Amino acid sequence: MSKQYLTVHSVDQAHPTEIFSLAPTPNSIISASGSSALRIHSTTEPTFPLIQTLENAHKLGCHHICTAKGSSGTTAASVGFGGEIKIWKKESPPSEQAGWSLSFEIPAAKASGNNGDVWAVALSEGENYLAATTSDGRIHVWDLAAKEKIQSYETGASSGGGGVNGDSGGGGGSFAMAVDLSRDGKLTASGHENGSVYVFNNEAGRMVYSLSGLFKPVRTVAFSPGCKRLAAAGNAGIIAIYDMQSGEHVSNLTTSTARPAWITSIDWNDTGEYLLSGSLDGKVKVWDVARGVCVATHSETEGGLWAVKWLPKSERALAPGMGKGEMFCAAGANKSLTFYREATGI
Repeated sequence: MSKQYLTVHSVDQAHPTEIFSLAPTPNSIISASGSSALRIHSTTEPTFPLIQTLENAHKLGCHHICTAKGSSGTTAASVGFGGEIKIWKKESPPSEQAGWSLSFEIPAAKASGNNGDVWAVALSEGENYLAATTSDGRIHVWDLAAKEKIQSYETGASSGGGGVNGDSGGGGGSFAMAVDLSRDGKLTASGHENGSVYVFNNEAGRMVYSLSGLFKPVRTVAFSPGCKRLAAAGNAGIIAIYDMQSGEHVSNLTTSTARPAWITSIDWNDTGEYLLSGSLDGKVKVWDVARGVCVATHSETEGGLWAVKWLPKSERALAPGMGKGEMFCAAGANKSLTFYREATGI
C-alpha cells in the first residue's frame, strides 16, 4: 500500500548556494549552506516565510546543523567549513517570534582536539549534550552547560573504543561522516567512510557494537524514536536496519535499481513507522520499515539532495490550507526548500 504526499510549497533560492543541512524545530526550520548565513523559515504559515537570518554565522559556510528531536527546539548546533562549532539559543519564551542568537563557540582546535576536522554533530533530546565526529574517526561528547568535553570515543585499530576527558588513541580511525544520539541518551552511533558503523554506550563509556552490512561510506545514521532500531545509509544506496538489543543486522531497505544512488540523509518519523531518505539522484523516499518497502517517491529536482527532515507535529493550529498530516522538507543542490504534506488529514 502506497502513501500519498503532496508538494505544499517550495521556497526557491532559499540560499545563494547548495543547501547542505536542515534542522527543524516545533515551528520553524533552520537551513545551512555553502554561504556564511544560516536562515530560519516558519513552518506554521503556508508560504513558509523567512523569519530570521543569522548573518556571518560561519565565514566559510556551514555543512552541518542540528536540533534535538523531541525537544522544545531552543538549542541548535552548527559546524562550519573552518572547523568551528557554534551553539545557538532561542530567546525565552520560545515563541515563533523569538529570535536566535549565538550562545558560545567551540574553536576549531578545541572542537577536534587538535587532530582531524570536526564534521557531523547531534544533540541529545534534553539539549544538554552534543556529539561531534572528526575526520580521523573520533567522536567527542560535550556537556553544553559546562562547555567542556566529557567523553571521547576512539575507532582506530589500536583503540579500546573509548576514553574519558581526553584523546587517548590520537585518532587513526576512518573518517566519521555521521553521528546520532539516542533519545534516551544512552547510546551514540557513528558512521564511517570505510563502511563501519559503531555504537557506544554513553553510561559505560565504551563501544558496544561494531556493525556490519555496509561496505561503502556511511553518510547518515539515525536512531528510531524508541531507541530499539538504528538505521544507516550512504554510498551503498541501501538503508541497513540494526536491532539495538542484540546488535543484529535485521533488514535492508532498498529498491530494485541496479545501481542505486548514494543516500545522503535519513530521518525517522515520530512514531518510528516510517523512514525518510534523500539521495544524490534528487529523489526523496518514504519507507515503511516494518514491511521493508518504499511507499512514496518524489523527484522534483535533478540536483542531488543533501538533507531531508520530518517536521515535528505542531500542537497548535496551523494556517488554513496546511492540513493536519505529517510534513517533511527536502533541500540540496537546487538551493530551494521543498515542503511536502501527507495527503490524508486535510
